[in-house]
Formats: sequence, structure tokens, C-alpha cells
Amino acid sequence: MSVTFLHTSDWQIGATYWMLDADGQARLDQARLDAIATMGRIARDTGCAFMVVAGDVFDRNSLKETTLQRALEAMKAIPVPVLLLPGNHDPLTADSIFARATHLDNVMVLDGHGPFTIPGVDGVEVVAAPLLTRHVYEDPVAVMLRDVEPAPADVIRIAVGHGAVESHTTMATANHIDLGLVEEALAEGRIDYLALGDTHSTRKLDARGQVYYSGAPEVTDFHDFHGLAPGADVGGNENNSGNCLVVSIDKRATGDVDVTVEEHRTGQWRFEAHTRDCNSAEDVEDFLAFLNAFEDKPRVVIKYALQGTIDMAAMQRLEGELARLENAFAALYRRTRLDSLQLEPSEDDLHNLGLAGYAAQALEELVATGQDDAINLLFRLSREK
Repeated sequence: MSVTFLHTSDWQIGATYWMLDADGQARLDQARLDAIATMGRIARDTGCAFMVVAGDVFDRNSLKETTLQRALEAMKAIPVPVLLLPGNHDPLTADSIFARATHLDNVMVLDGHGPFTIPGVDGVEVVAAPLLTRHVYEDPVAVMLRDVEPAPADVIRIAVGHGAVESHTTMATANHIDLGLVEEALAEGRIDYLALGDTHSTRKLDARGQVYYSGAPEVTDFHDFHGLAPGADVGGNENNSGNCLVVSIDKRATGDVDVTVEEHRTGQWRFEAHTRDCNSAEDVEDFLAFLNAFEDKPRVVIKYALQGTIDMAAMQRLEGELARLENAFAALYRRTRLDSLQLEPSEDDLHNLGLAGYAAQALEELVATGQDDAINLLFRLSREK
């Protein structure tokens, strides 16, 4: 027997961003809804029997009514059953937003461990690890798997969870998902696939391809190229979002399974962080050419850090072009934590200041003694008069 379904997660409906103006925020909100519609078309075109959303459907449990209703309308239009798992952003608390989705005929909220069956889909069970609070203190998938017995040969069992599988610190964390336990459950036939959410980049987590993060269908954070050479394709942080997965499982009478996972593009926006050395007019032109080369700038957010020193002409060229480009991008702004670009005036710049009297004498003494920092400060103060 076999089944094909769509695995997605981390829609983050209602997420807001300080760097976007009202127009940009509205367009990104719409892009998130457009991604839902795109996934509906992908599900239809690839023969998916249902769709699994592995947590963080909503960015929080309290949303504006217009935001919620538009999201529910987008879900209602999906042509297959939609299974929603509460995650850490939208946990199944007393004020859970999922109570507002249960009236939709094609939506099922995974509000317990299950097993759940899907109307119109024979031979498939779903077990789930919904989050009941924003912060959990033990592995939610391990808790769910404790009572799961091996599945019959004529049943495909899909597990759905939400959470991290590794720590970003040196300390072990009890609430992280133990992939060793998951692989045991797969080997024993207790589950046939684990659909995960939480990490917003698409990621395969096991050798056999039965455990995946789907990634968010629309960008939520920056793809960070800090420390990488210009032209690098893959950086850190959120480096592969804007996707969903179409999963096909074929289960033989022996209980053995073959799993095929295909990545499909759903996102339209890009968030990127870049750091560049900038020590000459040529470096300025290279950076400006890099920015100008971005297509569809109204859907691109760039934060940048420039490091180095440039003269007055280069600084004026840079500032003038950045002011123009800021109106073309969804957002374009300096990453102040890493930015260290300094103005270092040339001899012509200093001469053109037209200083007289004590100021001119002070400048001559600073130049004679090579006190560059003081020269730069005097130059900046003189320009600001």
C-alpha cells in the first residue's frame, strides 16, 4: 500500500517585523497566505491525500481578527484534509487559537497523541506530539512514542512533532527531540515517517530519509552570509526556507517501507544578511553592484555590515546610492552590531575643508604626527558645522 501527502510547518501567520513599513508588512502577510494557496495547488497536482502542518501554524495565539479570518479562508480552500499540530508559538492552551479552526470541514487539529485517522484516507494513522505549553521540559516526541506499538503491515503510520533536535549551547537540554529514539521507532516499525517543525530551513535528519524538517513555506528570518566570501550560495541561520515537502510512502506486506521526499518551492521573499570589506571606491562600486543585481527588490530584505575605511568621495557615493536603494527594497539597513565603516579623508578632502586659524594649525600638527583617529574626528566635526 502507499500514500502521498504534503509536509509543511512554521507558517507563522501573524508574524510582524520591525524593519518593514506598513506596506511591506502587508505584502509579506499576503505572501504567507499565497504560500498556503501554492501548497494547496502542489497537493492537488502531486496527488497528495492530505496535508500535515507540523506546528507553529500561527505566530501566537492572539491575532487580529482579519489576520485569523484570512488564514482560515486560505485553509478552507485547500483541496485535501489539513492536519494542524499546535507548536510552541501556538500551544494548545486554554486560549488556543485552534478552537477557531475546528469548524472547517477539511481541518483536523491534532490535539492529542492519537492515533488519528483521516476521513477518506484508508490505511493511514497519524500519531502526534502537540505542545500544550509554550515551554516544554521533556522530549515531546519521546513522550508520544512511549505507548506506540508496531503498526500493522496494512497501516502506514505517520508521526508529527515540533521541536529542536540539537542544542545551540554546550548544555544538554531535556526537551530536545532524541533522534536515537526516533530511529529505534522507525526500525521497529512503530512509525514510518516523522514530520517535524520548528527549524525553519528544510532539512533531512536521518540516513534513510524518514525524518525531515519541512522548513517554513515563506521566509521568517535571515540567511546569514557573515564571514563568507562574496558569491557564497549557502550561509548560516535560515538558509533553506520557502519550501514544502511532498512525501510518498510505499509499505510492503513485510512491513518494509520506501520513502521518497521531494522539495517544492513555495516562498517569494528573501531575507539576507551580508558583511563586506570596504576600503576603496572600487569596493563601494562592487557593493552597490551587488545590491543593484537583486531581482524583485520589493520582496527582499537586506541587512548589511561594511568594514574598512574610505575617503570622502567614496562615502558620498555610497550614502547617496544607499538612500536611493532603500526605497527600492522591502528593507535595506545597516547591521550596526557588525558595521565598522569609517571615513578616512584624503589629502584633497582635508585641503577642501578650508580651515583657518587655530583649526588649520591643529590639523597640520595632527597630520605631522600621524594621529589618524584625531584627524578623522576633526574632519567629521568640521563637515557637521
